[in-house]
Amino acid sequence: MDNGEIAEILKNLKHSIKKFKVPAVGVIADNAIDKPFEVLVSTVISLRTKDAVTEKASLNLLTKAPTPHKMIRLSEKEIQKLIYPAGFYKTKAKSLLAICKILLQNYEGKVPRSIDDMVKLPGVGRKTANLVATLGFDDYGICVDVHVHRISNRWGYIKTKTADESEMVLRGKLPKKFWKTYNDILVTFGQNICQPVSPKCSLCPVEKYCPKLGVKHQR
Repeated sequence: MDNGEIAEILKNLKHSIKKFKVPAVGVIADNAIDKPFEVLVSTVISLRTKDAVTEKASLNLLTKAPTPHKMIRLSEKEIQKLIYPAGFYKTKAKSLLAICKILLQNYEGKVPRSIDDMVKLPGVGRKTANLVATLGFDDYGICVDVHVHRISNRWGYIKTKTADESEMVLRGKLPKKFWKTYNDILVTFGQNICQPVSPKCSLCPVEKYCPKLGVKHQR
């Protein structure tokens, strides 16, 4: 699969996924006052957590504490209660408090713009940092989650074993004009059509481009 085909696929998907719900972190970003911070918080909450839970938990916490200054005043148990039943909610509550402390001490209460600085924060990996870069700062980044990793390999556009490897290969191959929207498009597509097990190939608007690598069953 070459970049000409990728351009056609992304153009098609951008239009066809409009009927589906925006991923939870995107919902938070669309309504955020401090976008980098709110995207960071919701992305930390989203790890190993379903979208519906992520959205509710993020809104619960950010309504109560929309800034690091306000969040730091909450106890770990209060944050746990607000984000429950997000996966690993106890660990995430601890990480969020630690993040806020570092932001206040080292960055004047603001999320650093550099991905290299963001990944130094507790509980923040490259996936989170890239999503904050693209959704929070409108900077260039390639956020690779399970959907982006799976679909990019299923298409045969890349051949990688891990999400971090996928990010680096995509940085060298994917035209930069697609970086900011690649995650949003593929996450929505992956949640609703190109699912991990038995994807809905009969409903796929870009099936003609797809070699279906690794697909054993389809609908």
